[in-house]
Amino acid sequence: MRSFAYVVPDSVAGAVDALAAAEPGTRILAGGTTLYDLMKLGIEAPPAVIDIHRLAELTEISTSDGELSFGAGARMAEVADHPVVRRDYPALSESLWRAASQQLRNMATVGGNLLQRTRCGYFRGGAEFPCNKRNPGSGCAALEGLDRTHALLGTSDTCIATYPGDWAVALIAFDAVLDVVGPAGERTLPLGELHVEPGDNPLLEHTLAPDELILRIRVPATPAGRGSTYHKIRDRESYAFALTSAATAVTLDAQGTVTDCRIGLGGVATRPWRATTAERSLIGEQLTRETARRAGEVAFAGARPPRTGAFRVELGIRTVTDALLTAGKRAAR
Repeated sequence: MRSFAYVVPDSVAGAVDALAAAEPGTRILAGGTTLYDLMKLGIEAPPAVIDIHRLAELTEISTSDGELSFGAGARMAEVADHPVVRRDYPALSESLWRAASQQLRNMATVGGNLLQRTRCGYFRGGAEFPCNKRNPGSGCAALEGLDRTHALLGTSDTCIATYPGDWAVALIAFDAVLDVVGPAGERTLPLGELHVEPGDNPLLEHTLAPDELILRIRVPATPAGRGSTYHKIRDRESYAFALTSAATAVTLDAQGTVTDCRIGLGGVATRPWRATTAERSLIGEQLTRETARRAGEVAFAGARPPRTGAFRVELGIRTVTDALLTAGKRAAR
């Protein structure tokens, strides 16, 4: 047991003050579904933990004023089952329902979920396996090891771990933004600018400052929401990371021509991946299996599969294809 300080602020302002005064390596505790696990494994050893899970001001959910707004402390299960989210943004609801297990969804928060570590089995495997995320400069065991589920996009010579989340993949397809707060005040950050690729420093996974925390997630209202889906392919039906996944949304005109298209890719990249070139390839086209597959091929055109993961390029193309067709059926209702 490693000793650590346990801080329980009674407001967001108190949490910010505690972060500003904290030692390097201090961690925020919200649902705790990842932090506890990594502390037990000895991967995380924070000198202090700041518990924010009781802060009611972080749990508010609003679906008015032309946007969806989710407090960072709202539970995944609560957001997934919100009637407006289920009806008007099925991709968001499905991305949460298909993540983790029911017990975890009941505890995990939507803000904390965004900040889960990009990781693979070697990251969790212990000191005998070199990992640049766990021990910078030690190497990457996955490069010559078991790499079936590792990233196809956004990799580097220092890390090929896959970003494991589902929620962020759906959010990035809907142009979500984050309101964050720190000692300098509040700022708004596009979700697409939160996560970073490993490059030469895989220890750096996001752009939040150490003394900042997420207040809320905001999603602009869009008619594309109703014509959306989150399609997740995995080795087992529940409690497994994606081999490939796709969050897609489309709007169609009266002739069935695509007027708006959103494609987010999950399970295949080092960060949540927006396939903007693939989206543009569908605008102005009729949505058919052929055009949907072509968009999938465009989405994976830059893939660099690991040695035993090449099958996931074709699997990813088919995942995008099927997701687009499902979204199209919903949009046409």
